[in-house]
Amino acid sequence: MGQLDFRGTVFSGSGTGKDFVELPWVRAQIEQKLGFTPYPGTLNLRLTKAETVKRRILDPPCGIWVKPEVGYFFGVFFRAIVLDVEAAVVIPLVPSYPVDVLEVVAPLYLRGKLGKGDGDVVVVTVTV
Repeated sequence: MGQLDFRGTVFSGSGTGKDFVELPWVRAQIEQKLGFTPYPGTLNLRLTKAETVKRRILDPPCGIWVKPEVGYFFGVFFRAIVLDVEAAVVIPLVPSYPVDVLEVVAPLYLRGKLGKGDGDVVVVTVTV
C-alpha cells in the first residue's frame, strides 16, 4: 500500500453528498468498514487536469466497496487523511459523475476544522 496526495479546490456541491451520507445503509457501511460515524455531508474538491489524471489511479477493485440498496449505484471508499483527520474519499460509480471531483467524508465538519471555504486549496492524502 502506498499514499497519494491530491490537491483540490473547495467548492459547494448540490447537497447530494449530504443526502448520500445520511442514507442509513451508507452510514452503517461507513461505520462498519471505515470505523467512524460520518459527518452528514462531504467536502467537495475540484481537481485540476493533472490531478484528474492522477485520480484514475483510484482503481475501484482496490477500494472498499459500498453495496447499494436497490435503485442506487455502487460506490467505493479509499481511506484518507486530511490534515490530521481520518477520512475517506468516495468514488460514486455513477455513469455521469464528473471525473474532476473528489468527495471526502469524515467524522467531523472538515470545512470548519480546516478553516476553508470555496476557492481554498486542500490536500488529501489517500491510501492506495
